[in-house]
Amino acid sequence: MSFEELVFDVFARNCTSRPVMDTVASRWGILSLVALQDGTHRFNELRRRVDGVSEKMLSQTLHALERDGLVLRTVQSTIPPRVEYSLTDAGRRIATKLTELIELLEASMPDISVAQARYDEAR
Repeated sequence: MSFEELVFDVFARNCTSRPVMDTVASRWGILSLVALQDGTHRFNELRRRVDGVSEKMLSQTLHALERDGLVLRTVQSTIPPRVEYSLTDAGRRIATKLTELIELLEASMPDISVAQARYDEAR
């Protein structure tokens, strides 16, 4: 079976798309991809933009996204070396959908807050 004939089914236990989904759908994966939508960033710029992420978690997330072909890591031969991160075409497509999800979530927060308060009062 050739690569083009493979069928990916995220609901199947052994589907190779599951680890990619784990990275993309993680808190830091989503925020990193969406933060890179507005252009190329250096590591510390991203770390400031993705408030609350540790250096270790951001590094692990970026490496995983790079491995999956969603983020491009570019090293410029300067002293000290300058490392920049940007989205690939696939990363841009996914980041666009994640942005829509974030916007929907933020717009739904008033209703969600009411539901949470109602739930908490009933417990």
